[in-house]
Amino acid sequence: MQRGARAKRHACGVQTAWTSADSSEAAVSELAQVIDRANLGQLLVFFSQRYAAEALSEAFSQFFEGVPIAGCSTSGEITPAGFSEGSVLVVAFPKNVFNFVSGIIPDVRGLTVERGTEAVRSLRAGLDRLGGGRYANRFAVSLIDGLSNGEEVIVSAIAWALDDIPLVGGSAGDDLALTGTSLLHDGRVYHDAALLLLVETNHPVRSFNHDHFEPTGTKLVVTASDAESRTVFELNAEPAALEYAHSVGVEPSSLAPMSFAAHPVIVRIGGDYYCRSIQRVNPDNSLSFFCAIDDGVVLTVAEPRDMVKSMAAELERLDAAIGGVDLVLGFECVLRRLDAENRQVKHMISDLYQRYHVAGFHTYGEQFNAMHLNQTFTGVAIGHQPNAGLGT
Repeated sequence: MQRGARAKRHACGVQTAWTSADSSEAAVSELAQVIDRANLGQLLVFFSQRYAAEALSEAFSQFFEGVPIAGCSTSGEITPAGFSEGSVLVVAFPKNVFNFVSGIIPDVRGLTVERGTEAVRSLRAGLDRLGGGRYANRFAVSLIDGLSNGEEVIVSAIAWALDDIPLVGGSAGDDLALTGTSLLHDGRVYHDAALLLLVETNHPVRSFNHDHFEPTGTKLVVTASDAESRTVFELNAEPAALEYAHSVGVEPSSLAPMSFAAHPVIVRIGGDYYCRSIQRVNPDNSLSFFCAIDDGVVLTVAEPRDMVKSMAAELERLDAAIGGVDLVLGFECVLRRLDAENRQVKHMISDLYQRYHVAGFHTYGEQFNAMHLNQTFTGVAIGHQPNAGLGT
């Protein structure tokens, strides 16, 4: 295991640092030694659940006193050195070229659109006061309890109030334990909550989402489900797990996260297809999903395109669009990582992310504008040179 924290300074002024130290306090102490604290405006923290969230929060408050902190637990970290697991990653933004405002939306299981939009409008007003229109390029980042089963309502409420500000983000993970995720915000730990950050900068930015699947002719109709728990009991009027296994050509007894990663199901919305990833098989042969599901939904079994080539093409497009990618703040579904492992291309994807300076985490779901997605990569690319004219 790598000993000691590693760090990278990007041309836009952002610093990234990561460590696999044994304890929360040791991890933050190591990070504090390699991060220049002279001009910090915001820390984003992504961490494995092997670190106690409360201890981690306390340590960041101690070692980075006065610096705003926002972050969440993960199912894997993406560092500038590639994929990592069991680590803490910090993305540190300088206050001279990035303005941040952030807030917690608590009790998201009972969130109303009205409460969500009110919170966002308050943050927008705060960003307007802070920046005074100085920076033209804005984006928003959402971090949501990945086991709240409420991302669709949350994202809908946020996107409505954001209006023209693009949103990217991820659902917090817990290393696939599926027992509980954590959010950090300014010295406190939250559960059943959403964390929203609004950002403006004079560096060019581009938000994006990407997947590498295309539809087949195999259809699965949801004929019995419970929308609140995201559980499907029947597909095509047959036990859901058995029908899914038959449709993708695997034995029901072998169904596992690797199976769901390799054989996703997608839905068509407005002419485009979006993944609806399966979380687990239940003892009664029902299937739990990471996304909203309901009776009558038509699922299409998907097949993959070349993951490495398709992701490389997307990053090349972004590089050209903003005159050189300096940093990608990325949120990638954990099932994409599992699929890369299964296809033995994980090292190639990791190398590609290193080349384009990706920093982020593996999620239980991704947010892009008004959509909650699965098995995608969403993020925002930040350019090398300040150029407000390129916009968002």
